[in-house]
Amino acid sequence: MLPRTARRVDATSRKDPQERDTVSAESVTTRAAQGLPRNASLSEVSRAASACRACDLWKAATQTVFGEGAKKAVIMLVGEQPGDQEDRVGRPFVGPAGRLLDQALAEAEIERSEVYVTNVVKHFKWSPAERGKRRIHKKPRYSEIQACRPWLDAELERVKPEVLVCLGASAAQALLGKDFRVSRQRGQLIESSLAPHVIATVHPSSILRARDDQSRHEQLNSFVQDLKQVARVVKRSVH
Repeated sequence: MLPRTARRVDATSRKDPQERDTVSAESVTTRAAQGLPRNASLSEVSRAASACRACDLWKAATQTVFGEGAKKAVIMLVGEQPGDQEDRVGRPFVGPAGRLLDQALAEAEIERSEVYVTNVVKHFKWSPAERGKRRIHKKPRYSEIQACRPWLDAELERVKPEVLVCLGASAAQALLGKDFRVSRQRGQLIESSLAPHVIATVHPSSILRARDDQSRHEQLNSFVQDLKQVARVVKRSVH
């Protein structure tokens, strides 16, 4: 009888490489992250993460997309994963969803330069379109999220945000538990050891998928209201 991990590899060996469960992915990444000095800077952590091979996503991605922003930002925004443009450029939130995020932050009177933005997964997971050369976003597996978790933990430990904002279900469930539902608790302050204040809201990409202009406008307004709540929390905590 094969060991459990061996059975899992055998059972998934015929799948697309991006669909295989990661064996000991978390422990591999944890060793890489723990190999850094305790006082390692964000830049040093980013360089270490660029060589991470704890899951198969790096094989199809152009590069690792680490977080960026103010090193001691009061606000940290965490999304699911980089998209097509982020993968090509190597920076988070620079595509259509990122531009919408910039707009919403501006309306909420939050300076993008004063926040730290990152994702729970650092590589773009995609599949080719049936026609053309487009790369279609695919939701990361639990094992892939776990493989990247030590890098996100390293970012949290160094930035130490006052307010942690989870953008979308994948980020919220990765950080707050599988049972968390953004639809029920968006915009609410959530008790967590990750930061003094934690809030979950939608991912800006979901607004881009709205069925029409009116729906998109309404969803954007709700998103801005959530970010205004973040701004109010920051003002209270600073004063």
